[in-house]
Amino acid sequence: MPRIVVDVMPKPEILDPQGKAIAGALNRLGQTGFSEVRQGKRFELTVDGEVTAEILEQARHAATTLLSNPVIEDVTRVEVIVEATIGAGE
Repeated sequence: MPRIVVDVMPKPEILDPQGKAIAGALNRLGQTGFSEVRQGKRFELTVDGEVTAEILEQARHAATTLLSNPVIEDVTRVEVIVEATIGAGE
């Protein structure tokens, strides 16, 4: 079954304390190659049947009205993911 993936991130001007905590932990673990971490949210919406333009529009609407807080977050991706069947191509 296809899925629609929605990624939501804090707006750039919004402080991200979880991201800062993760960045600090990475540094303490010796992972010093990262200058900043921003933590967001990922939603996976499973679709029964085919993903039509109408279904995709419903996902976009849900992303901006329910899955994100438009005051402090941006929807960065709404994308259809179709997974290959295991063993395909063998």
